Amino acid sequence: MKYKQIIIEEKEFELLKNGLTTAQNNSDRNYNLSIRRLKKELLSAKIVPINDIPEDVIRMNSTVTVQMRTNIIREFTIVPPEKSNLDQNKLSVLSPMGLALLGYATNDTILWQFPDGETTITILQVTQSYNYSH
Repeated sequence: MKYKQIIIEEKEFELLKNGLTTAQNNSDRNYNLSIRRLKKELLSAKIVPINDIPEDVIRMNSTVTVQMRTNIIREFTIVPPEKSNLDQNKLSVLSPMGLALLGYATNDTILWQFPDGETTITILQVTQSYNYSH
């Protein structure tokens, strides 16, 4: 892990805590595992003001290119749940993949539990949009 811990922007941390409280009522086992894991990671996360977040850290409105399994490369933008649209590659921050990626940085590799099993994800690129309308 590039920065030794996940890094979350202050306002996004508050939004995330509220979203996770609501999301934990979900009946999907794997989704609940993702929620619990992110909650655990948030306990040791570095919470920083917006001006102190590194450019390559995944946050709300970041566009992310990842490699999964055997060379499957995907690109999507992490968005608030209400802006999620898979046809436009806009992925909810509260989706299993959004939960897995938030706070990690370029070149980090993550092992995460998804509905079809445990998957290794390598973050190839992170681009910020600077659209702060969460």
